Amino acid sequence: MSGKIEELITEIAVKHGIAVGRDDPILILQTINNRLMQDSRKAQQEMLDQFKSELEVMSSRWGIDAMGKAERILNASLAASKDAMGQVMLKEAKATAADLRTEVNAALTYVTIPIRDAGRISLLNVMASCITLLAAAVALWVTLH
Repeated sequence: MSGKIEELITEIAVKHGIAVGRDDPILILQTINNRLMQDSRKAQQEMLDQFKSELEVMSSRWGIDAMGKAERILNASLAASKDAMGQVMLKEAKATAADLRTEVNAALTYVTIPIRDAGRISLLNVMASCITLLAAAVALWVTLH
């Protein structure tokens, strides 16, 4: 401390051309000023530390909030994509069913025509058999009478 006072006395003498003694009231002001600056520095450091602590807490809270929001957005996106996939799958399933129905109907058309023709032929055969039976019955009746 005395080194600083000596430097101050020398500086005042050089700058202002005034010789100041160690018991001069101006040095009391310098001491008071130094003390106030130290107290102010301590108070400012404490305020900075407190502000830093508050910023860290707020940053942590913001991080947690951001993670929560990101998670909600991600879940909403997943749900929307799941719904979209379900709709696309349903649409494609309906299209596939319609295509399958068309193919089955086309195949049945190829099968129903011969079945219908076979049914007609069977009916004609039954009618021919009935006519033959009737002719045989008439022939038998004519022979017996």
